[in-house]
Amino acid sequence: DCLIDFTRPQGTLEHLERCRQAGVAMVIGTTGFESEGKAAIAAAARDIPVVFAPNMAVGVNLVFKLLDTAARILNQGYDIEIVEAHHRLKIDAPSGTAVATARAIAAARSEADCPPMPDATLHETDRARGSVIDGVHVHSVRLQGLFAHQEVVLGNPGEMLTIRDDSFQRSSYMPGILTAIRAVVRRPGLTVGIDELLGI
Repeated sequence: DCLIDFTRPQGTLEHLERCRQAGVAMVIGTTGFESEGKAAIAAAARDIPVVFAPNMAVGVNLVFKLLDTAARILNQGYDIEIVEAHHRLKIDAPSGTAVATARAIAAARSEADCPPMPDATLHETDRARGSVIDGVHVHSVRLQGLFAHQEVVLGNPGEMLTIRDDSFQRSSYMPGILTAIRAVVRRPGLTVGIDELLGI
């Protein structure tokens, strides 16, 4: 009924074309796509149902919702940074989840008319402050012994809030994957993320 793809961008795009030709739906959890790859997924979704999510863990999708609320409420005086840590075989940095998190934070801050977060750094060793995605700093760690971990730190002069999710094994993704599988065959077109499917 559907193909579940957690591979690499090039492999996913090859599988996507085969699924499009065969009329088979896809659930895509692969990350690291450039804009052309994302456009190819959107184009294929005109012919087959596709659920495309940067993270299938239920907890991470709940974190997205919590951060949307936090970024709107804590919209003045709070700085926000992301630290993500994964196993050393992960090929993209920052992770797709961290990129999606940074973009969601930036969008919520923009809707709340928040000013850019200040950064007084004048001298920096190459990327010591991490990547900057839509104005949000993202720091990546790659070590054996880790699986998939992310924390978002929100701070002001008198308080710090940390929202963290830890996945210790791939089985943590199964409830979200099963939700996507059950939904994809009855949802034509492209569904980005699984938060709506989870009722978040």
